[in-house]
Amino acid sequence: MAIQDITKYSFKETFSVSIVQFEKACTIDHSVQQNAYSIYWIQEGKGTYNIDFEQYTFEDNVLFFLSPGQVFTVDSEQIKTAYKLSFVRDFYCIQTHDAEVACNGILFNNVYETPFIKPCAKDTAKLNFILESLIEEFQQDETAQYDMLQSYLKQFIISSVRVKKENHVIKEDIETRLFKDFSLLVEQNFRSMHAVTDYANRLGISPKSISKHFQKLGAKTPSDFIKNRILLEAKRQLIYTDKTVKEIAFELGFNDPAYFTRFFTKAILKSPLQFKKEH
Repeated sequence: MAIQDITKYSFKETFSVSIVQFEKACTIDHSVQQNAYSIYWIQEGKGTYNIDFEQYTFEDNVLFFLSPGQVFTVDSEQIKTAYKLSFVRDFYCIQTHDAEVACNGILFNNVYETPFIKPCAKDTAKLNFILESLIEEFQQDETAQYDMLQSYLKQFIISSVRVKKENHVIKEDIETRLFKDFSLLVEQNFRSMHAVTDYANRLGISPKSISKHFQKLGAKTPSDFIKNRILLEAKRQLIYTDKTVKEIAFELGFNDPAYFTRFFTKAILKSPLQFKKEH
């Protein structure tokens, strides 16, 4: 987002809504790592964003969702009207809510799917109403403001989940459930567990069966899936921390930093230090 022409409402540095209203092309030539949960709603505008080193192009009325730790870069944008809702875990801990409202694998905490949704006219009107109520509440100084703000945020998230479910067929067959279970286990353990066999044992299924399920979904192999998650974290650590390659290697479960360097270089075609230097 360009830094000019932005109106921002905040609540105790835990929750904020920013309104962007201008028409200007801009670019940000560096990546920003998210330190909060963010919802971007581009009502009018177009652009190309990079999220976790994947490129996405959008045009008009699109929402996308970022979690802490994700890497966000603006390649290009021309925005007329946009909103950004940003909150920290202490304000609205999405992990403690119902699985869908918490957006586990539907909106937030999902590095494996396209992070965009496009609401229809009816959904847009509903989201607009919630947003207007939210901004109005920010401008008041009434009793129990925290509860009201949290309630409106929850309504906005629930409505967004419903849009996602309406527009994207969310299957609940065996393959999809297994994929979700596998991806959640990887998210929780990729720093210490690198072998498909370890995950298969946790899931009570053979490695061969996991591979067959992935094949039916047209997904990457389980091994590549684990490898890509490790590489994503390695990229994040290289760019956004001052840790040495050796420290990152140990943190990601590699006992031999030289092996980690070979692993990274083979996949990215650049050494960890080259990658860090270029970003």
